Amino acid sequence: MAIKSYNPTTPSRRHMTVLDKSGLTDKAPEKSLTRGLRSTGGRNNQGRITTRFRGAGNKRRYRVIDFKRTKEGVPATVVSIEYDPNRTANIALIQYEDGEKAYIIAAEGLAIGARIMNGPKAEPKPGNSMKIKDIPVGVEISCIELIPGGGAKLVRSAGQVATLRGKEEDYAQIKLPSGEVRKVHVDCRAMIGQVGNLDLMNVKMGKAGKKRYKGFRPHVRGVAQNPVDHPMGGGEGRESGGGHPVSPWGKLAKGKRTRNPRKNSKKFIVERRKK
Repeated sequence: MAIKSYNPTTPSRRHMTVLDKSGLTDKAPEKSLTRGLRSTGGRNNQGRITTRFRGAGNKRRYRVIDFKRTKEGVPATVVSIEYDPNRTANIALIQYEDGEKAYIIAAEGLAIGARIMNGPKAEPKPGNSMKIKDIPVGVEISCIELIPGGGAKLVRSAGQVATLRGKEEDYAQIKLPSGEVRKVHVDCRAMIGQVGNLDLMNVKMGKAGKKRYKGFRPHVRGVAQNPVDHPMGGGEGRESGGGHPVSPWGKLAKGKRTRNPRKNSKKFIVERRKK
């Protein structure tokens, strides 16, 4: 997808860029694959804010994505490539030969009319999904399961890609976008290819209002708050803060390792992610 810019008719237009969505299908989402979505404003079921600086934003419909891809051996055709307001990646509407429809994450290079399939008989080409044990070593993959049958959890956002580095008995080594090398069971599924919508990282919003449309409220720095609200708050002028940067709850930030050394998943990490 290309990047579009505009003539600077207003100050916010001067540096604003948007994605050229001419390659996407201009249609309403498949009604049978959408659900209502209520905004939480960052609050839990007790009404308390658990995620700060969230709220408002445009109303959305949730698109039900097939992250499990368990329908094996039945070819499907890509009907449309669509925008999804709930994620950075685009989604593809596919229709199986038996008439069933589903949404999947659109891989880079996946086009309308392309034929894809799930299962061991599928070719290792973008959009196809199969178990890691059936994927050749060295192939780029995405939408990776952590538990067999649990649905894709890793490498799902725009432009993300992982590499299958090797297989040893029941586990495969996968290099993730962060640089971490992790063991994943060979019965877990993955999609071949890179997640599409690569140019999203180059988009410039141009104004704060576009962030508000997405449901983000202004983020207030800790040093700009009062001492009662943040450990780094208070002080006269710019003399506030001091010491090591911390979260509002006193947890060290900015480089301090906070991962629990006794976390169960530690045994699956071969190499830590790069700083």
